[in-house]
Amino acid sequence: MSFRLAAYAVCIEDERVLLAHCVPPAGDAHWTLPGGKVEHTEDPFDAVIREVAEETGYDALVERLLGVDSRVVPAAAALLGIEHQNVGIFYRVRVTGGTLRPEVNGDVAESVWTPIPDVARLRRSSLVDVGLALAQTLPATGHVARVPVGGLIQH
Repeated sequence: MSFRLAAYAVCIEDERVLLAHCVPPAGDAHWTLPGGKVEHTEDPFDAVIREVAEETGYDALVERLLGVDSRVVPAAAALLGIEHQNVGIFYRVRVTGGTLRPEVNGDVAESVWTPIPDVARLRRSSLVDVGLALAQTLPATGHVARVPVGGLIQH
C-alpha cells in the first residue's frame, strides 16, 4: 500500500470557492482544492501555504484547521494500481495577495473562483466535497462522513 500525507486549502469568498483544474499527463482532468503532498520534515501548516502559492500564484494565510480526512483508495481506482491511503489535512485559508495564474511546470492548468452551487456539476476530486462539508459544518470532531465516489466525483 502506498501512503500520502497532504494539506488542502479551502478558500471561500463571496459564496465562491477557489478550485484548481488539475490536468495530469496520465489520468483524467478534474477540479480539486489547492494543496498537495507534505514534504519530508515539512509542517502541514506551512505546506498548505506553499501549495497555494505554487498552484495558484496567491499568497495566503491559514485562518483555522477544519479537519482531517483519511481514505483508502482501492487498487483498481488508484493511479499506481496498488491500494493507496491518503490522509488529508484541511485548512480554512484566506487569500492575502498575489496574482492568480496557472501552476508553473505543474499539473494545475488554471485556478478559478467557482460559485459553490456550481461545484456539483463539475468533474471533481472527492476532496472538494470533504473540504466544503468541513467548512460549512465546522464539526467539533473535524470529521465528516465519507464522500461516495462515482459519476462526477473521483478519488
